[in-house]
Amino acid sequence: MDVLIFKTSVATPSQASRLQPMLSALADIKRYTFDLEDCDRVLRIESTRIESQTIKHILRMAGFSCEELQ
Repeated sequence: MDVLIFKTSVATPSQASRLQPMLSALADIKRYTFDLEDCDRVLRIESTRIESQTIKHILRMAGFSCEELQ
């Protein structure tokens, strides 16, 4: 299982909820969480195999910034 961590511009629970259908539609994502209290507004994804570029693309298409953290 891979874990990907992203810094995002998602600031509110309602914004995170807007992304739910898009993230849930990806079969390779087993679990994801947002930590909106963290200064980086972290999105953490557990996946069997997914490219970080896919996640970046989804968030950017929805109007959010997204940068993978190492």
